[in-house]
Amino acid sequence: MEAFRFRLMIALLSIIFLTLAALGFLIGQLFNNLYMDETVDRLQKEARMVASIVQESEEDLQSLSEEIGEQLDLRVTFITGDGEVVAESSDVEGGEMENHLSREEVQLAGSAEGATIRESETIGSSMLYYAHPVDEGHTNEGYVRLSIPIDAVQTATGQMWMIIAVGFLAALIVIVVLGYRVTQRLTRPIGQVTTMANELAKGNYQARTHDETNDELGQLTRSINTLAYNLQKTSSNYQRQQENLEVLIDNMGSGLLFIDGRGRITLANRMCDAIFQTDTSEWLEYLYYERIHDHSFVQFIQRVFLTEAHAHEALQFDESWSVKHYEAYGTPVINSKGQLHGVVVVLHDITGLKRLEQIRKDFVANVSHELKTPVTSLKGFAETLLSEPMENPDVQRQFLEIIWRESDRLQDLVRDLLELSRIETYNFQLDLQRINLSEIGAETERLLRKKAADKSIQFNVSSEKHTEMIGDATRIKQILINLLTNAIAYTPEGGEVALLIYEEEASIVCRVSDTGIGIEKQDLPRIFERFYRVDKARSRDLGGTGLGLAIVKHLLEAHDGTIEAESAPNIGTTFTIRLPKEWNG
Repeated sequence: MEAFRFRLMIALLSIIFLTLAALGFLIGQLFNNLYMDETVDRLQKEARMVASIVQESEEDLQSLSEEIGEQLDLRVTFITGDGEVVAESSDVEGGEMENHLSREEVQLAGSAEGATIRESETIGSSMLYYAHPVDEGHTNEGYVRLSIPIDAVQTATGQMWMIIAVGFLAALIVIVVLGYRVTQRLTRPIGQVTTMANELAKGNYQARTHDETNDELGQLTRSINTLAYNLQKTSSNYQRQQENLEVLIDNMGSGLLFIDGRGRITLANRMCDAIFQTDTSEWLEYLYYERIHDHSFVQFIQRVFLTEAHAHEALQFDESWSVKHYEAYGTPVINSKGQLHGVVVVLHDITGLKRLEQIRKDFVANVSHELKTPVTSLKGFAETLLSEPMENPDVQRQFLEIIWRESDRLQDLVRDLLELSRIETYNFQLDLQRINLSEIGAETERLLRKKAADKSIQFNVSSEKHTEMIGDATRIKQILINLLTNAIAYTPEGGEVALLIYEEEASIVCRVSDTGIGIEKQDLPRIFERFYRVDKARSRDLGGTGLGLAIVKHLLEAHDGTIEAESAPNIGTTFTIRLPKEWNG
């Protein structure tokens, strides 16, 4: 904007300067001509007056010339009719001067054109000459010549030019100041509009300009403001829709990929990071087969590109310690010209469904197996007792004890199944009250101390600080009994089992640790599943039903508690339970 204002000022000043210069030159020439004409007119009048004085005066011509020259501040010369100089007001003697009859001013004496400017040979400077004839009736007929140094005329002309120059310079300064203010007034709206246009080009649609005038510039600024308002409104709507779409895409529960017609990935939502275990934003503008390393998934995308038809397929992605199952849906994007614009791929995580399906299958198989074993034993030993008479009371008693143990095991299994089913129902209620976990821990120790002592296991229960909370005492005792029973069962003779209860900022922590056989890392995520056993043969021999940890997990969830397991084979296992002090349900 400054450049435009500068160019406008330069153009205006150039025009004004040239106009003033031409006008000054014309005025100077006019004044110069007027001054010269006035000087010549003066010489004419004074020459006629001197001629008249000479005719009437009887005084010596030399004295008369000196007197008149001094009074008029002029050079006065008397010339005879034949051109001889008889008197001169300057210091030069007339006899020393050459004949003046051929001089131009003498030849044109008395006429208006008789004024002549030339270099004086006598004085040596430029002079303005004018000669006037003495009346013919005079006895000494001749000419009177007046002259004035041209330097005086030039000095006066120079002063005139100085005055003109100063006046024009002052006028130029005033014009520059006024012109700057006028151009600034005219260009300011243009500058504001330009600045606003630049802001609009940068995407700042909130920019506005202000000009209340009713001229064309005012109409322009109002039109630009209207345009900016419409752009802001359109941009705001578009941005809101874009943000909603981005939030929807990023937070959808499925992975979303968009691959353009050239095979380059142009969109990958946040769920893709979790699916592919990497930052998929770095995949953008890369070919899909350069970044996706699963061969079956690449083939699925290629099939959608080749067939240009909707497709879906179940895929499996192997992770470090597990397998993820996904349902892939691929849809081609066709533009208005019927050309393939790209492919949209959606990945639905069905790992949970697969896991639930597998758990259901395992549950049915495990229940069938767990029931089949004791039922088969009961049936077999009962048939043996019924079919063959037992004369040996010891063998008969041994069979009956086996039947009793299998019946007891079957009863435990049915009890745990009913207990787990009751806990999982929606109407399951806790008997909440203020309890002290230290007291429950001590009671649990009394119940299980004999079982630990039978295996020569060192059994320690301790507590720190305040351990009061809101909870169901019976259910929490059930949790501790299940965990401690497992710890004692899976700890060899001479081992250690410990229960530590202590307080944290907002929860009570129960830490159950043992020095038992431990659990492999790959088995830890599944230990809370129904009937899942790390060592199936040994667990069954120890009388476990495989439902204890599942019951513990559900009871903790009912208390808004959490449980964590840490274990190492042949070193031991530690379960950490955190129960909130206050009930938030």
